[in-house]
Amino acid sequence: MALEAFKGDQVDWRTENSAKNWATAYDFPAVRDKRVVLEEFQIRNFGVMQAFTLNTRRDKFKDARVRRAFNFAFDFEEMNKQIFFGQYKRISSYFEGTELASSGFPKQGAGNSRNLRDKVPADLFSKPYSNPVGGNPQRWRDNFREALALFREAGYENPQHQTGQCQDWRAVRRRVPGGGSGHRTLRAVLQALARTHRHDGEHPRGGFREYENRLRQWDYDIIVASWGQSLSPGNEQRGFWSSAAADQPGSRNLVGIKNPAVDALIDRLIFAKDRAELWPPPKRSTACCCGISTWCAMDLRQGARGALGPLRPPGNLPKYGLAGFPTIWWWDTDKAAKVPQRS
Repeated sequence: MALEAFKGDQVDWRTENSAKNWATAYDFPAVRDKRVVLEEFQIRNFGVMQAFTLNTRRDKFKDARVRRAFNFAFDFEEMNKQIFFGQYKRISSYFEGTELASSGFPKQGAGNSRNLRDKVPADLFSKPYSNPVGGNPQRWRDNFREALALFREAGYENPQHQTGQCQDWRAVRRRVPGGGSGHRTLRAVLQALARTHRHDGEHPRGGFREYENRLRQWDYDIIVASWGQSLSPGNEQRGFWSSAAADQPGSRNLVGIKNPAVDALIDRLIFAKDRAELWPPPKRSTACCCGISTWCAMDLRQGARGALGPLRPPGNLPKYGLAGFPTIWWWDTDKAAKVPQRS
């Protein structure tokens, strides 16, 4: 409805959060005549983490090899091309889109990593984390073979072997609450995994109350979840990832993380004395090992009555402001006078 009102010149400004709409629904006369200007503004004032979140409270997800296998079965590049019109990027950090995003790996013996080496995977100090890359049949086959190998290492065989562990996977799709585009995509991942492990049953549908109750009781296998991240992270990180929050009903530790190294790093982050201590170069690598990181678009997509209209952005947008948001636009009275009045 809002898009049609914008097309009909009943709305001066509109943001668009649908990749499909942005790619296909903005070819109308006012755009072609430059009476409507389509723009994208980079978002710098916050970050995001979104993932297919695996509930590690379940025995089936306690093994990191199983969680990694799910990641290899997710062909983001093909999905981005076929469904999202190439508009998204894969998330690779819990602070995606900010200067705090991870890269590289910690220096051995560095202050932030000292005394934590025995609490984290050894390769964290030698190999930067990266997500598998798909996008063509050969890469997909290679990634799927890796997923199979990881499942076998973790004790799960192919469906035809019907080991005892395989029976546990039959309930997975019945334990995925929620709806929306993220959950529809998740079902596609589960269907891919069905080639290696059977997932019988239907994807449940329920109201918001049922969904919230199941979250509070940790009654799910996999959900789609997101965590907004500021440029000055602090106490909220305890609610997201700490061991104490893992057993606190209603907390945002949806993954169920209980790790002393994570607890120690959260405390160091909260009590950092300055920016250099909060964000030491090189930034430590953060592996998305408790879920399947999904996608984001760190741009605000908008249409505005621009070149011939009264709404104009300032010439120099603030770096960390709300990108393109109309509170930092102004009304050009002279141009407004030249715009035909709506009847």
